[in-house]
Amino acid sequence: MLLIRCPWCGNRDEVEFSYGGAAGVAYPADPDALSDAQWAEYVFVRDNPKGPFAERWVHTNGCRRWFDVVRDTATHEFLGDGS
Repeated sequence: MLLIRCPWCGNRDEVEFSYGGAAGVAYPADPDALSDAQWAEYVFVRDNPKGPFAERWVHTNGCRRWFDVVRDTATHEFLGDGS
């Protein structure tokens, strides 16, 4: 069981949270100009590194706020906030 630190609620059990994907993925500046293949890449293609990775999480069963963290994908250790 992971213990995740919510910036507003403190340490909580992992079952209270939902994973939101990679942090810092910018929405396309001109979405109408993208082809279907470019949209597919934007929606589905993400890095999958082994090691530290910036992620988005939401405290779904708590304050319902989104936050960024850096998590080691090999050890699942939370290394700090995503700033």
